[in-house]
Amino acid sequence: MLSSGLFLAVLGAALAVGLSGVGSAKGVGLVGEAGTGLLTEEPKMFSKVLILQILPGTQGLYGFIIALMMFNKIGLLGGDVATLTAAQGLSFFAAAMPMAITGFFSAIYQGRVAASGISLIAKQPTQTSRAMTLAALVETYAVLTFLVSLIAISNIGI
Repeated sequence: MLSSGLFLAVLGAALAVGLSGVGSAKGVGLVGEAGTGLLTEEPKMFSKVLILQILPGTQGLYGFIIALMMFNKIGLLGGDVATLTAAQGLSFFAAAMPMAITGFFSAIYQGRVAASGISLIAKQPTQTSRAMTLAALVETYAVLTFLVSLIAISNIGI
């Protein structure tokens, strides 16, 4: 039977990977839509469009890593599954929330900035590095929350 602590920990991991993944899918989709418009006119711009499209996908990767780290720590990737108290499960849940919430929103906003970057390089192809820099700045907050979640998970005693 699933304990309440284990349930909360798994729920936190699921939200970290799920919400950041949904945000990444939305962000990558936004850039793909903008990029497709440019590529109909300028197929040679594919590599520039692809770089901008990849950027919002990283938040989904960060959420996936957080979930794997949690699963590993509680024994769901092999070995004995830990018996977690409700407080421990809530600690895991809380540790996953920064990545879940920020991963969701930052991926969408990064996708919007990268889609705008597509418009920039459509008009001025030499400005690709500036478009990437603007989109990468949004990534900073995803990286910070990834680190917060990572540190929090590492410090939960079981």
